[in-house]
Amino acid sequence: MSIRVMIAEDERLAREELEYLLRQETDIEICASVSNGRLLLEELRKQKPDVIFLDIEMPEMTGTDVAKELAKQATTMPFIIFTTAYEEYALEAFGLSAIDYLLKPYSQERLLQSIARIRKLMQPPIVSPDKEKKITNLLLEDGEKLIVVKPESIYYAMKEDRHVMVYTDSRAIQTKLSLVDLAEKLAGYPFVRSHRSYLVNLDYVKEVETWFNGTYNIILKGKEDVKIPVSRAAAKDVLQKLQS
Repeated sequence: MSIRVMIAEDERLAREELEYLLRQETDIEICASVSNGRLLLEELRKQKPDVIFLDIEMPEMTGTDVAKELAKQATTMPFIIFTTAYEEYALEAFGLSAIDYLLKPYSQERLLQSIARIRKLMQPPIVSPDKEKKITNLLLEDGEKLIVVKPESIYYAMKEDRHVMVYTDSRAIQTKLSLVDLAEKLAGYPFVRSHRSYLVNLDYVKEVETWFNGTYNIILKGKEDVKIPVSRAAAKDVLQKLQS
């Protein structure tokens, strides 16, 4: 599994240093390295990176401005690691859902810690059937109500901002459960994490279409207008489960 990386850094020497350090890791693929935030946004849809190393202080458009724009535009966000010369930006970085921040000048040891975190995050937990834990009803908290849902009626669940949306055969429910918690409750049913932001019921899969760079899209029965992404990390397991 390779990790596709984009870099946005206006200082040429800092950009080249980061490129050099990342190229020491065999599973890192630098798909684009640009000098400002606007160029990054232009390249983003074409490159589809897993991770963005984003300099906070850039002319025209700061790294935090870019992160806010990504949150508006992207259905699924790449992981963001902010880079900065000033440690006081760390709190703002985590407030924008960054997974880490790196101080300049870069330390190879510190960079390796960030990469290890990325590798761990890109390994999606797979729901394994467990008949002893199989439930017949699921209670989902939706605002001030508790809604009873049949697990087999759930098509998929998707992380949206700080909430998880659960889509059944008849409605959409916003729940405070995380995808990890939801997956645990649905153990015993054919759900799989196809992507870090998606949990999908394999019983409703109609077809799988190839996308690019080892990724796929799932088309669901009765919901042909919905495409569920399958990440490279999850692709092998998803395809194997669909054939079993």
